[in-house]
Amino acid sequence: METSSNHPAPHAGWRWYTPVGDGVRLDVDAFLADRGDTVGFVHRLLSATAARPAFTGCFGLHEWAMVYRHSVHRHALPLRLGQAGTDAVVEAHPIRCTHFDAYRFFTPPAVGLNRVRPTRATQMALEQPGCLHASMDCHKWAGKLGPAVPGDLALDCFALARDVRLLDMQASPYDLSFYGLPAVAIEHADGRAEYVRRQRDLATRAGDCAGG
Repeated sequence: METSSNHPAPHAGWRWYTPVGDGVRLDVDAFLADRGDTVGFVHRLLSATAARPAFTGCFGLHEWAMVYRHSVHRHALPLRLGQAGTDAVVEAHPIRCTHFDAYRFFTPPAVGLNRVRPTRATQMALEQPGCLHASMDCHKWAGKLGPAVPGDLALDCFALARDVRLLDMQASPYDLSFYGLPAVAIEHADGRAEYVRRQRDLATRAGDCAGG
């Protein structure tokens, strides 16, 4: 960042920045001294995730499992198929959610239906690149790494998270017609095919962000 000598860079006095001529740069040593553990964790997690094959057979059923057999829902939106229809979809499709931060919101009756039991401790061993939530987390990791992440990459991660969340909700049991958004009806074969196609595209973008 270039400035005139009479107008020092606004970042010059910020934590983890150091002046360089008329600009600033990241003070890598200071940043790693304070945030080295986080940097190491994010690197290990993203590397482990990228090394696994993408699983594309979940069809977004984690959102359905969050409302399964439960009268209180996380979002104040109607269910497209009603409660009974929603429950029937959950019961008719195998659930294999590998992401702890999705799984922890499953309703009690849905917990036992998941084929895996993700925990915070097994996050490193289970996360895989096909998971929408793992892709969306690129934005979270970019935020946690703050000034070490270039602005363009941080914006790419934000745009990715936005698009992931759009598919996440379109494929959910909620009725989004009020917002003019069509459902990705994963209870039907064509809806599942659309989900997988978009899921793969998002996973590719997440790989680009994680390797950025």
